[in-house]
Amino acid sequence: MLTVDFDRFPIMPGERVLDLGAGAGRHSFALLRKGADVVALDHSMSEMESVAAMFAAMREAGEVPESAAYLAVRGDAYRLPFPDGSFDKVVAAEVLEHLPEDERAFAELERVLKPGGKLAVTVPRWFPEKVCWSLSDAYHEVEGGHVRIYRRGQILERLRAVKLAPYGSHHAHALHSPYWWLKCAVGVDNDASRMVQAYHRMLVWDIMKGPKTTRIGESLLNPVLGKSLVVYAAKRA
Repeated sequence: MLTVDFDRFPIMPGERVLDLGAGAGRHSFALLRKGADVVALDHSMSEMESVAAMFAAMREAGEVPESAAYLAVRGDAYRLPFPDGSFDKVVAAEVLEHLPEDERAFAELERVLKPGGKLAVTVPRWFPEKVCWSLSDAYHEVEGGHVRIYRRGQILERLRAVKLAPYGSHHAHALHSPYWWLKCAVGVDNDASRMVQAYHRMLVWDIMKGPKTTRIGESLLNPVLGKSLVVYAAKRA
């Protein structure tokens, strides 16, 4: 389930791309399949071990171009272990809302991006996230949980403050907003709810099968209910 739209954020073979806060690696794997040289970085060592294993399995299965390189590394978003201007593209998907000092992370994203390079940032959208916070404290009051709710204007301010130029935005995953509202309403750890189980089965079916009915329906609902906000920006040459 990808949040970044690679039609709006095209990746060319051989480009060096950083996936900051890579987590389980969903964007990293897509980037590698496109032939990019991918660095997945996350604070979780166990996640990076799993991503590294999947990278190797993808190579073994012939799923990625032979020329594409990969690396999974544990790191700190406030002190990225790369020289200035290391990457052609950077993806920061669903990570900045977890960072208390997000201005430092934005500055690091700008620093490691090459002049003329591009950045894709995704965060939970304000309205769906606000509903979740209103329904459940447990949704965000956990170790490593969400520490803020962004408005679009705040993301644009953060980008412009580090001299990055926003050039586009959109919303994604509208079908996931009601799911999380249900989870928050019945208890985020309540796996016995039949409503939540049924909705989850529908989401898995949609992700695996990609039927036109739900794909078209979600595209129509995204401007109103999209769970994620995606913003694209460029570093001036």
